[in-house]
Amino acid sequence: MDAVWDDNIDVLVVDDHELVRRGLLAFLDSEPDIEVVGEADGGAQALDVLASMDSEGRAPDVIVMDLQMAPIDGIESTRQVRALYNDIEVVALTSFGEEERVHAALEAGASGYVLKDSDADDVAAAVRAAHRGDLQIDPVVAKGLMSSLHKPRDVDPFSELTSRELEVLRSVAAGKPNKQIATELAISERTARTHVSRVLRKLHLSSRTQAALWAVREGLLDESH
Repeated sequence: MDAVWDDNIDVLVVDDHELVRRGLLAFLDSEPDIEVVGEADGGAQALDVLASMDSEGRAPDVIVMDLQMAPIDGIESTRQVRALYNDIEVVALTSFGEEERVHAALEAGASGYVLKDSDADDVAAAVRAAHRGDLQIDPVVAKGLMSSLHKPRDVDPFSELTSRELEVLRSVAAGKPNKQIATELAISERTARTHVSRVLRKLHLSSRTQAALWAVREGLLDESH
């Protein structure tokens, strides 16, 4: 009998270019801790595949989502996936690095952003990071993104958060996964996950990536160092 990896990351690949999709399938399936469990050639098919997989109790952990697709692009597809399956992470994959497109992907709930000209290893790293609850944004993209985050605020951005939620937000901004947050705060991993969910809800955000960028913009990460 073949060995079974308890911590395998199940991945769904969504890309409307068959050559790119096949390349991703071949590479990701060659990784010992990643298993490609499905593929789709567009957003509509991805949602159909997800519905079928979810009904069978085998929904993927992470979706690698091309953003430049038609008629439903990857940004709208990501938004719909996150609305229906908030426990599935999405890594956005695109040839474009424009700030507006990055913001749109993150606002839609993407947990990572990788350019197609990145090394294949970077895609695998982004998949692993998303699965752990860590952040993975292409360095070139991140540099431009961070420069756009300094906007004035008229109200206290932290007024809705409890002191414990602020602690959790600092940890999320530092890129720490739920397991590490739980250990450092002496709480269960389930409680850590609950705190993260409450932070996202209170701040009207849909992903850990958004929360981390929000915290950096508000200077919260600097206060923890």
